[in-house]
Amino acid sequence: MSQYHTPVLLKESVGLLGIDPAGTYVDLTFGGGGHSRRILEELGPEGRLYAFDQDRDTLANAPADGRFHYVESNFRFLRGALRLRGVTEADGILADLGVSSHHFDAVERGFSFRGEAPLDMRMNQRGGLTAAKVVNSYPAQTLTQLLGDWGELDTPWKVANCIVRARETAPIQTTAQLVEAVRPCTPKKDESKFLTKLFQALRIEVNGEMEALKMALEQSLRVLRPGGRLVVISYHSLEDRLVKNFLRSGNFAGAVEKDFYGRALTPFEILTRKAVVPSDEELERNPRSRSAKLRAAVKR
Repeated sequence: MSQYHTPVLLKESVGLLGIDPAGTYVDLTFGGGGHSRRILEELGPEGRLYAFDQDRDTLANAPADGRFHYVESNFRFLRGALRLRGVTEADGILADLGVSSHHFDAVERGFSFRGEAPLDMRMNQRGGLTAAKVVNSYPAQTLTQLLGDWGELDTPWKVANCIVRARETAPIQTTAQLVEAVRPCTPKKDESKFLTKLFQALRIEVNGEMEALKMALEQSLRVLRPGGRLVVISYHSLEDRLVKNFLRSGNFAGAVEKDFYGRALTPFEILTRKAVVPSDEELERNPRSRSAKLRAAVKR
């Protein structure tokens, strides 16, 4: 299973869940199953674990364990999917938001700019929107906005215009064709960083990642019992900002409401005043963990 994906901040994240051996837990991002396996190690015979993943490829990683329940679904449907299975509350929820190593290494899925593959980027391979549809059909203005919002590119309008000009000659169907299309506006010095941001923006758009994260966070507050814990590992500033604000205030703007006496009305007690980051040893062992930030809180 380690070949599929190396779990990031494994000990730290599961430790912050504060596992009750008889409790009910949710892994929102099953992937290679690394975090789920560690949770199962700490659960007793009465404990239960529900693991979500929309990518059917991950079913092959499911452990043969009666306490484990695989949920083939986007985590945006957290509450409904659990209710269908007779679960109304959980003791802890874990989300590792990163794209798995498997998706980057499976070149044919189109997540990486290294190599040539169809411009796909769908986590759920039954989804209708692909990266090719985005780059070939979105108007320049819409492309500019998503490249700025989701990719945080410095000059998104230039990149959008490069894409529009290239697709007027022929459709952009592969990752290599996209890299070539944006070459005129690719900085020589930071090419890899630039392409990483570009591909991130398209991936977020194709999979509706930010909206799904908002929905999952809001539903986690309703699913967790009082004293239940929410643990989230994020990999870029957009995700981390949403998580940080939500844990601090219960909303995405980060505005903390106060009662008549000026006391903060917050749904969580923060466990991680500063984000937990990988150790030097983990960074050496797994360089892909370098941008990971872990935050955790207890529901009041």
